[in-house]
Amino acid sequence: MPKEISISHLVKSEDLNHHGTLFAGRMAEWLVEGCFIAASKLVGRPEDVVCVQIHGMTFHRSATKGDIVELRTKVACLGSKSITVWGRVLVNEDPDPAVTGMATFVTVDGQGKPYAHGLSLSEEYIQQNKEIHELAMRMKNRN
Repeated sequence: MPKEISISHLVKSEDLNHHGTLFAGRMAEWLVEGCFIAASKLVGRPEDVVCVQIHGMTFHRSATKGDIVELRTKVACLGSKSITVWGRVLVNEDPDPAVTGMATFVTVDGQGKPYAHGLSLSEEYIQQNKEIHELAMRMKNRN
């Protein structure tokens, strides 16, 4: 069963935009990294995982210099070759997410050709993560 991944970062001066808040590009980098780690741990071969789509990030509130941001990511759904991962960002341990987002990865061989990963999610896991699973399925059906 996939595990939730947690990564923390200290927001430093070089992470800020001209408003003095966390730069969206830095947050995107951190979110994709956290999602990549969740997908890679599931596959077991990080070299076989590549990002094909960032489904967006929603900023609910900002972070500033000195804040600790914690990214928590988990697998939302699987296709035959794809892994969609949902992430949320907590600031200074506030339980309400400051940022949420989702990214999809595919498994590729040494020549960069997609291959079927053969993974599946249990019904129990899907039920425990029903909200993010349904969100990922809606995103998938838009494409």
